[in-house]
Amino acid sequence: MSAADVRTVQTCYPQIYLACHTRHVRAASSAHKLSARDSSLLSHLDENSPVPPAALARHLGVSPSTLSAAVKRLVKLGYVRQERHPDDARRLRLYLAKKGVAAMRATSVLDAARVQRLLAALPVAERRTALEGLALLAQAARAVMEGEAGA
Repeated sequence: MSAADVRTVQTCYPQIYLACHTRHVRAASSAHKLSARDSSLLSHLDENSPVPPAALARHLGVSPSTLSAAVKRLVKLGYVRQERHPDDARRLRLYLAKKGVAAMRATSVLDAARVQRLLAALPVAERRTALEGLALLAQAARAVMEGEAGA
């Protein structure tokens, strides 16, 4: 891997974010009862790939106890599900619950219409390649987070 590879991600990710980001204020009193921090937390979870709470707390810049309180509330709302790690029952793994997928989409900082326009600007084959690349980067990101949690 070269410095140019790193620079490509550092340059491209902010451009995508800037093109698709929407500024909106959410309050815990909204239809989904999510604060901006709750929405951010949901956007870091996946339905199928676990995220360790310690890595997520570190990434979000919150204490483990702060994250634990937020997760407890989101579990109660049905947006997050927790499971014990299969190799170590002391460790939890977090997943986005089905109800959380809908809430995350409705409260995402990435505007769905802008993302749709961005994707529509690509020919079908290039769109599929781009989406596969994003999925691979996300998979690697989850693996890095899992490794950091175990450290």
